[in-house]
Amino acid sequence: MPTTTTTTAADVVEGVRRTLEDVFEAVAAARDRTAPLAATARTAGRALITADLAALRPLLHAQLSAHRDLISGAGFIAEPGLLGDVPAWLEWWQTGRDGELRPLLLDLDPATSAYSDYTHWDWFALPRANGQRAVAGPYVDYLCSDEYSLTLSVPVYDNGRFLGVAAADVYLRHFEAVVMPLLRRLPGPACLVNARGRVAASTDARRLAGSLLKGPVAGVPCGEIPLVLVTAAPG
Repeated sequence: MPTTTTTTAADVVEGVRRTLEDVFEAVAAARDRTAPLAATARTAGRALITADLAALRPLLHAQLSAHRDLISGAGFIAEPGLLGDVPAWLEWWQTGRDGELRPLLLDLDPATSAYSDYTHWDWFALPRANGQRAVAGPYVDYLCSDEYSLTLSVPVYDNGRFLGVAAADVYLRHFEAVVMPLLRRLPGPACLVNARGRVAASTDARRLAGSLLKGPVAGVPCGEIPLVLVTAAPG
């Protein structure tokens, strides 16, 4: 008789963990490349400047090319006041709809831009506050793409000083293309929820992606990835 393979919650969280650990590995590489740039400037007795951050571009371009089906944008976002030549900066590159790599050029003048203060966004505020990596979203990313997205970020430090965050964007449609087949193999409805109770992917008609679960979220953690698999969400 043929054997039936049962997909368990452990199987799903391992698949999710592997998918996002690949993204976090790319983000960590950007972090590890940024901190020495700041250390070099500090040793020289000067502030880090935007020209220094240009050294990140070959790495960011390689990451976007290698992870084209999952990562849509990547880079470093500076703590306001860090750089010596501008008050704020995103060294950020994206893959356009035509497949070309392009820098994100933002108006960061508070007199003219509603998005000049990016420090309140979860992908910046959470690593800045707790020193840990974060999965922000799903949310509509008005800053970079106007796409429903997840942003994975890690704090960057030099000699104990917070420099900003290294991060990568994952369009939600790309994330769902990877994880929904896993979720559908489970025997009942399930969803993936971030640290703030926001649903990132779901096969539960009551818990749509983007919705917020009320109260404490109990489920199976995806390893060190800050997402939880909920297989019996409260009504």
